[in-house]
Amino acid sequence: MTTILPLGLLDKAISSRVWILMKDDREFEGSLRGFDDFFNMVLENVIELDNGKKSKLESILLNGSQICLIVPGGEIS
Repeated sequence: MTTILPLGLLDKAISSRVWILMKDDREFEGSLRGFDDFFNMVLENVIELDNGKKSKLESILLNGSQICLIVPGGEIS
C-alpha cells in the first residue's frame, strides 16, 4: 500500500479546477496554479461566492491558514 500525503494529492490537482471553502464561509472555484508547504494557493480564472454574491477574478492568492476544505474538480453550486 502506498501512502500519499496531502501535498502530493494537491500536486496532482495543478492546472485543474478546485473548489475551496474558507473559514469565513467564502468559497472559491478556480484553476490551481501553485501552492507552497503551508497550503497558500494561487488560483486563476476564479469565481468567488461571498454571502450569495458571485464575483469573477482573474487571479487570487489564498492564505493557507484560512482554508477549511479543498475539493479537486469541485464546483460552486
